[in-house]
Amino acid sequence: YFQFVQQWPPTNCRVRIKRPCSNPRPLQYFTIHGLWPSNYSNPTVPSNCNGSKFDARKVSPRLRSKVTRSWPDVESGNDTRFWEGEWNKHGTCSERILNQMQYFQRSHEMWTSHNITEILKNASIVPHPTQTWTYSDIASPIKTATKRTPLLRCKRDPARPNVQLLHEVVF
Repeated sequence: YFQFVQQWPPTNCRVRIKRPCSNPRPLQYFTIHGLWPSNYSNPTVPSNCNGSKFDARKVSPRLRSKVTRSWPDVESGNDTRFWEGEWNKHGTCSERILNQMQYFQRSHEMWTSHNITEILKNASIVPHPTQTWTYSDIASPIKTATKRTPLLRCKRDPARPNVQLLHEVVF
């Protein structure tokens, strides 16, 4: 099966202490972190495979313009390097099912059809460092909208260790 993972850039950037994100004002919408082929023996760890290496020419200009919005590198700003890392680490495991172009196309389509930012906004939830919600407050509208039960991953706020920040939504 595949894990489709979206991340909340402000949390991603806030928890990076050693190397902060290159953009001091991170994007305010969920972005793709990855599409990770996984297996039942250890579903929490994404697979690592050795298939064909990333070839930027296989991402058409039209798809590139879409994926630049849905799957940006929120840490360093180097989208192509981020995509290369995700393909080489995870995408190559999908080659029996999805070639490189299909892998990025399918990821973008899933991001569009599972628009976490809009789903939460419609439920009057906009992630914010001082506003709190329960796990259910966040998971319920996502489940209702997508007909899938999401896994929410949180990270500790380095400035307030007793506070958890929403980091990722996983299908």
